[in-house]
Amino acid sequence: MSNNNKPPLANGGAGYFIKGFELIRTPGIRRFVFIPLSVNLVLFSYAFYYMFLQLESYMLSLEDWLGDSFSWLSSFIWPLAILFVLIIFSFIFSSVANWLAAPFNGLLSEKVEALLTDQPLHDGGALDVVKDIPRTLSREVSKLGYYLPRAAGFFLLYWLLPIVGQVLWFLFLAWMMAVQYIDYPFDNHKISFTRMRRTLKQRQGLSYSFGITTAVFSMIPLVNLVVMPVAICGATALWVDNYRDEFVDRS
Repeated sequence: MSNNNKPPLANGGAGYFIKGFELIRTPGIRRFVFIPLSVNLVLFSYAFYYMFLQLESYMLSLEDWLGDSFSWLSSFIWPLAILFVLIIFSFIFSSVANWLAAPFNGLLSEKVEALLTDQPLHDGGALDVVKDIPRTLSREVSKLGYYLPRAAGFFLLYWLLPIVGQVLWFLFLAWMMAVQYIDYPFDNHKISFTRMRRTLKQRQGLSYSFGITTAVFSMIPLVNLVVMPVAICGATALWVDNYRDEFVDRS
């Protein structure tokens, strides 16, 4: 926790995510929310519509393949398929959106941190974004390299272990949501991806509660359009309260 006398910005990981809804409306911050929000709006609107059209087509084909004798299986498969699409959709397209908006996400986190710590909000604008592109994209590659091999294992468990597999998959994605968004303020301070993960694991309850809340909101149509900037703002508030004093030299 922060060593100053200020009260915490929120309580628990879920509270920090909810705090993000307030922060995105803060004067001086709203203009930095515009690009991440626009990326989410365009990408999610198209992807959500496309994926559910494809799901209906695939399920009809599956019912034809099963035939009348096994048609009862479709009533079991449909809920699993819808849940799977919602969870996969929330993370895959969040990842794509984060790739596209990564430099702007880092800038948004920087501005929120400056606001929360009473630092002046210098406005480097486009120059800040351009100079950070190589670093932010490299960081996204690190996240992808961490995610893919683990996702493959949890994906198999999703289909092989009824109920347990789905719970494990969701918890994995919740962890990745925490890693994705809480990493922005860590990266802004040049803290390595490996060290960031080790730090989050020391307080897994805080990380998981933030990630679970983010994952749940990501699966709610329309609400998921604003999840990215909300999560960035909330994650930055979490960083300020819980990690900043450990890593930032104030001398």
